[in-house]
Amino acid sequence: MIIGVPKESQRAERRVGLTPSGVYALVKEGHRVIIESTAGELCGFQDEDYRSSGAEIVFDRVEVFQRADMVVKIMPISVEEAQEIRDGAILFSFFNMGIADKQACRILLEKQVCAVGYEMIQRADGQHPVLTAMSEIAGVMAPHIAARYLESTYGGRGILLGGIAGLPAANVVILGAGIVGGTAAKSFLGAGAHVIVMDNNLDRLRRLESLTNRVVSTAIASPYNIDRFTRFADVLVGAVFIHSQRTPHLVYESHVRNMKKGALIIDISIDQGGCVETSRPTSHEDPIFVKHGVIHYCVPNMPAAVARSASRALTNVALPLFLHVARAGKPEAWRSSEAITAGTYLFDGKCTNENIAGLFQMEYSAIQNLLS
Repeated sequence: MIIGVPKESQRAERRVGLTPSGVYALVKEGHRVIIESTAGELCGFQDEDYRSSGAEIVFDRVEVFQRADMVVKIMPISVEEAQEIRDGAILFSFFNMGIADKQACRILLEKQVCAVGYEMIQRADGQHPVLTAMSEIAGVMAPHIAARYLESTYGGRGILLGGIAGLPAANVVILGAGIVGGTAAKSFLGAGAHVIVMDNNLDRLRRLESLTNRVVSTAIASPYNIDRFTRFADVLVGAVFIHSQRTPHLVYESHVRNMKKGALIIDISIDQGGCVETSRPTSHEDPIFVKHGVIHYCVPNMPAAVARSASRALTNVALPLFLHVARAGKPEAWRSSEAITAGTYLFDGKCTNENIAGLFQMEYSAIQNLLS
């Protein structure tokens, strides 16, 4: 099989879909890998690194999309890229429901491209391996971002995240106790902040309390508690994720109006639409905006800021899936992998994800019926 890795077309996206180590593993099994020149340059992987691993370097993005049986990339495919990809190809990328392009999705549908969204891949044990890896990175990054934008330089409250003797630590409120929220909570605690985590799942809250030796405070994410805790938050982190669905707004504009001036919102849920009503996607080049005196950080591809680590983490978890598809091909790889089947939203000209079909007004077909 020919696996193609294009350079990401979005300016602020520095990650690459496959690292040289991933190329080596695929080539060793007899597959061909073609890489667009400088695809990995922004995260420290040079063309020579890929050549040494057995890849073929090409200088035209269209050639990658036209020759590859399977394309692996990071960000949701653009309309232009969708027009370039060959009919019947396999595509691995993030779908990012909050910023996905309906037209691009329809082009892929017409071309009978088999598309798999990384964040929708789910193992039989309920785990989301790719999403978990990126979520952990985003959670670890959150305190670094918070410390920066709480500074007076950026219009923040001018306070330390961890405080010092005689000065209390910042109040960090995290909405969501999943992978992102849990990782962020532990990272903020490590930075010395006072952390409150809200969720509607008591088991998640109990688990987080146990992991942090009850240092973190927890609360049910009821409307009353959201209104109460957002009022005194110095930092509010949106870490809500609902599998294959747009994130609902849990923090409304009225809540934002009542927050402290110079407080910071980090809406990590923005990839799926955002859990804060006043959020809108930003970029690494222009990451923040101010609404009602509150700073909003809403970058959909947060891990791109640590592109080398993020690219390596992605390859670690996604490479076994690439190898499985390259070995078995279509449709056998789908019949034998529950994780890949769960992540598939387009298959042979049909939309196989019910939530995406509803979002884009497409006809839904159960993938199990197509595979049988």
